[in-house]
Amino acid sequence: MKRIVLGVSAGIAAYKAALLLRLFKEAGHHVDVIPTEASLQFVGIATWEALSGNPVRTSVFEAVDTVNHVRLGQMADLVVIVPATADVLARAAAGMANDLLTGTLLATGAPVVMAPAMHTEMWEHPATRANVATLRSRGVHVMDPAVGRLTGKDSGPGRLPEPEDIFATVGPYLSDAGEGAPAELPLAGRILAISAGGTREPLDPVRYLGNRSSGRQGIALAKAAMAAGARVRFIAAHMDQPAPEGVELSTASTARQLQAAVNEAARGADVLIMSAAVADFRPAEYVDSKIKKSDEHADPVITLVRNPDILALLVADRAAQGLVGDLPGLIVGFAAETGDAENSVLEYGAAKLARKGCELLVVNEVGENLTFGTDENSVTILFANAAEPVHAAGSKDDVAAAIIAAVAGALRG
Repeated sequence: MKRIVLGVSAGIAAYKAALLLRLFKEAGHHVDVIPTEASLQFVGIATWEALSGNPVRTSVFEAVDTVNHVRLGQMADLVVIVPATADVLARAAAGMANDLLTGTLLATGAPVVMAPAMHTEMWEHPATRANVATLRSRGVHVMDPAVGRLTGKDSGPGRLPEPEDIFATVGPYLSDAGEGAPAELPLAGRILAISAGGTREPLDPVRYLGNRSSGRQGIALAKAAMAAGARVRFIAAHMDQPAPEGVELSTASTARQLQAAVNEAARGADVLIMSAAVADFRPAEYVDSKIKKSDEHADPVITLVRNPDILALLVADRAAQGLVGDLPGLIVGFAAETGDAENSVLEYGAAKLARKGCELLVVNEVGENLTFGTDENSVTILFANAAEPVHAAGSKDDVAAAIIAAVAGALRG
């Protein structure tokens, strides 16, 4: 049994917190509910006391003899805020303690999970985005809101995730790492540098040599890493979706720009995951004006030169630095391969693992309708220490979870 503090702030979605409370109680946990005063306009104290079986208070001036605003936080194994309104996110980020809920947040050393709910404009406001980034940087697990129908006729991101989804998210915090021991996130305190997306090599002001990478797998990896407790430095090349909230973001366009950004992000990191699709070649010459198509001249001939092998160079730099270096001890490469008459995808992957010198290599088969730009993926994780390969398939979130689990296992080893 765990002691959970369930904070409820003033949003129409507060009624869903009652459903989450029931899930906690059915799982056998002790739950103390702390509603904000304004939230009682939506769900009253009688409901919270009846469902939790515990007295419910909102003010620091109640149960003063027990020093309630400190005691509840100190005793908690987990604090969950549902819904987390823009107001509560802002007050928590600022470190305010003007009611029992925010006072408890300052007093607790337990993991904190917040499930936001608000109108889309409020969620996307720069102030809210900054507050969320601040909270995540402090280790608070701020979930992304769901997308769907909001209050009134509005629809978009800002809907509270369903209680079952929130319950599943907090599940790892409620499982015992050992007899009587609190749950620990497998990557807590770790720094992961993750590259994502595809590079583009310009030919002229309007044309480039690129690839089909969407960046979706890298985004899923960043989210899975943060859910596992890691701090994520995210290096984004060209992607068809925005970078996830909560990462330390840097951007790059070409392979050489990505090399510089990765070299910087990798310093001091525990792990580097190179999921970006880096162009192997670039045009030897860049033309300042658009190359014209003309019947009077022959078709242009484009000469290509090799781009730097970012992964192999980083591994070589790490070896040269030795034990005094600051490059990651665990480097994960990606191999987007196609098989041919001579070798299979996995045979090419195994050869690349040996050639690159990294610790893990994630191998997947690519093609016009495979991997790039799709919602599904299928990979095989190869290990330099000859451990048994791991196969993962399903959504890119599922694959990301398997890769992050392999990373966590390698770090433990």
